[in-house]
Amino acid sequence: MAMMCKNLAMDRVMAEKAPHRVAVLVRDGVLPMELGLAHQLFGNATSHSGRPLYTLLTCAVTPGMIRTDADFPIYAPHGPEALATADTVIVPSSHEEDEYLKPGGLSAELAEALDRARGARIASICTGAFVLAAAGLLDGLRATTHWMSTDLFARTFPEVSVDPDVLYVDEDRVLTSAGEAAGIDLCLHMIRRDHGAAVAANVARRTVVPPHREGGQAQYIQRPVPDGQLTGSTTSASRAWALARLADPLTLRELAARDAMSVRTYSRRFREETGLTPMQWLTQRRVDRARELLEQTDHTVDRIAAEAGFGTAASLRQHFHAALGVSPGAYRATFRGAVAGQEE
Repeated sequence: MAMMCKNLAMDRVMAEKAPHRVAVLVRDGVLPMELGLAHQLFGNATSHSGRPLYTLLTCAVTPGMIRTDADFPIYAPHGPEALATADTVIVPSSHEEDEYLKPGGLSAELAEALDRARGARIASICTGAFVLAAAGLLDGLRATTHWMSTDLFARTFPEVSVDPDVLYVDEDRVLTSAGEAAGIDLCLHMIRRDHGAAVAANVARRTVVPPHREGGQAQYIQRPVPDGQLTGSTTSASRAWALARLADPLTLRELAARDAMSVRTYSRRFREETGLTPMQWLTQRRVDRARELLEQTDHTVDRIAAEAGFGTAASLRQHFHAALGVSPGAYRATFRGAVAGQEE
């Protein structure tokens, strides 16, 4: 009874407010999934009495037919004027133009459209972050984008602090997300922020997605154990030697000896060539080896810990979670089935 009264009270408060207006700004080359997920998630957010909590508007700089990256176009009925009255603006990606954008490099029409949205919360999906950065909206802030584009993004927009490992970044009025599916995580996060965990969880259940995904996009980045830059460097011999002995308890002194250097000289050269300390590099390679074994074998976590060089399952779990944000068991549950399916 108390819960019912609380829900009715919440409905009365929500009823006094007009639905939150979400404008999705699409451009030629938009990914249909990104447009669809925004409509699906926000469109399924309702109060306890079933009242819609959001109004969705699909808009473009010029209303009309918009090319997608599929073999069909979509129709955007609204123009940039919709951004002026939006509470939230979402910018999906367009691989036709995003990776070519530079600071201040937006077209005059797109820049003017975004300027109309200055009072709104604005969020990007995937490489839509390039649009926000080119508009100067991310200067001095943390942001993310698809892991395949983070290096380019960081080089192009040095004023932005790029986090390549997370699914989304919330900087209050400006939010960014990683790849397409991470747009789901971001939309659920915004719904949760707007209306609470119960509403977001209900949307997730109706859409058959997890309310909150473990970890970040680091777990999806393929880092094969073989090191592609072994040749042509002064520490290449020790790295090749170490990769063949990841299960052994290797020491810094042993690695330096393989390249006939003092520990001090070796450490300096190693960092110059890899950007990491020898032990950081070794830990990364061991995590990569553990990932490979989790995906491709049915070995126990104890055995994988031994074969990857972590010694104990506790040590493996600690380093694995620090690197990828998930446990070895959660990683295997996500990726083992996919690999097995490919093998079949």
